[in-house]
Amino acid sequence: MRTRRAFIATALALAATSTACGTTEAPTGPAPEAGGPPVSVVDSRGKEVRLDHPATRVAATEWNAAEYLVSLGVMPAAISDVRGYGQYSTAAPLDASVADIGTRGEPSIDALGALDLDLVVVTGDLPEGALAQIEAKVPVIVIPGGNAQDPIGAMFGNVDLLAKATGTEDAAARLKSEFDAKIEQGRTAVQRAGMSGKPVAFADAYVNAGSVTIRPYTGGSLVGSVFDRIGLPSAWQLEGDPAYGLVQTDVEGLTTLGDVPFWYNATSGDPFAENLAGNPIWTNLPFVQRGEVHHLPGSLWTFGGPKSMERFVDAAIAAVRA
Repeated sequence: MRTRRAFIATALALAATSTACGTTEAPTGPAPEAGGPPVSVVDSRGKEVRLDHPATRVAATEWNAAEYLVSLGVMPAAISDVRGYGQYSTAAPLDASVADIGTRGEPSIDALGALDLDLVVVTGDLPEGALAQIEAKVPVIVIPGGNAQDPIGAMFGNVDLLAKATGTEDAAARLKSEFDAKIEQGRTAVQRAGMSGKPVAFADAYVNAGSVTIRPYTGGSLVGSVFDRIGLPSAWQLEGDPAYGLVQTDVEGLTTLGDVPFWYNATSGDPFAENLAGNPIWTNLPFVQRGEVHHLPGSLWTFGGPKSMERFVDAAIAAVRA
């Protein structure tokens, strides 16, 4: 099983070869105004972070934090790897004013220090040394990258934390309401298609030295949890990692799934259609034989926020209606 840093490295490598995707979807709420009363929040470290006023100039070193902020109506002053974010997180686009502060694993401390920021948001994946350097210059909130025990709850916990820090609690409430409405829409579509309660296997894959590695999204993944909410439980009988509910397998590992729909997305290339096309194990799988393989749009980001997850619901609706 790969670590989250390995996942990040893979995503960055893929991003370098991808084509950016656009969107017309607007942030959920208006941008917050400067000023306001002092704010105090407790982050994932259990540390109290005090701000003189709700933060308006905010930087994010991870893309999920950036998507949360954009969805709350807080356009970040800076994020790590602007180009990569634009290729993956198309549900909450950045505007041209957002500065680039380097890579997600090694953001530029000097760049952050020169931006006159109110707040920097990082995840627990950031190296401790980098966290200490950033915190010496500007207040920092640490959020968890994920939680396989309650992926959706963890996502909204992050949203609520950043909403309090930025004075955008009303926008956070709207995000939750819109997400719940989309889940209900998906649940209704799944019921009408006669698929409620039927397991689905969702995965992505990447190619390394000609070998295809498949990455199942178990029921502990954010996407797996969203599909389960609309009535499509995960077919994977594998234990994912404790943060993201992910695990690795190969084409032989797909033989344990049985006759279930197989859904996947691919941001760069299509390992299933291209690299496995002539593989006898793949071509003899029940779902391949029955034509129950669905390529969900590659512009969907599996580690995103509520807006990205709403797009996965839309993709699931399209797949069950196909």
